[in-house]
Amino acid sequence: MNPISQIIESLNNEYLWDNTVVLNRNDFLAESGTINTNLYWVVEDSFRIYVIEEHEEQTIRFGYKNNLIAALDSFLNEKPTDFYIQALKQSTVKVLNKPKFMDFIRSSSENTKIWQLMLEQFVLQQMERERDILTASPIDRYNRVLKRSPQLFQEIPNKYIASYLRMTPETLSRIKKS
Repeated sequence: MNPISQIIESLNNEYLWDNTVVLNRNDFLAESGTINTNLYWVVEDSFRIYVIEEHEEQTIRFGYKNNLIAALDSFLNEKPTDFYIQALKQSTVKVLNKPKFMDFIRSSSENTKIWQLMLEQFVLQQMERERDILTASPIDRYNRVLKRSPQLFQEIPNKYIASYLRMTPETLSRIKKS
């Protein structure tokens, strides 16, 4: 079982979620400039996480069903986030505040190990993504993401995938056709 599934199962078994929230398409879980220390479990549908640089949205991550998402910068340092987390369709999340989550993590060495593993996996994923963006061709980036996350192409609109891959929607369309 992967560490995210283990944490979610434990949180469900202990009834630790604070509440469930349903968001409409384009609603925000987090917005840049706000402090957001919640952890969210995506129960249904998907989200995009992005920043705005020079008046342009840059998608940096997606959140899917059965995954955890957060405005990680704000979650970790309890300062305003740089990120927006936006629902791509009507979506449902379960919400857990940081103090309750951290109490849960500290409640056993097993939980602490799982949390550590989750953070390590996240860092490795971010390093792989950064390397891809800096060194790989658009076709290579597309192929790696297709192999790593095929559900992306079934759940996420092409304009956001193109932003994530750092290419225009037209380039993504050409690559997909070839």
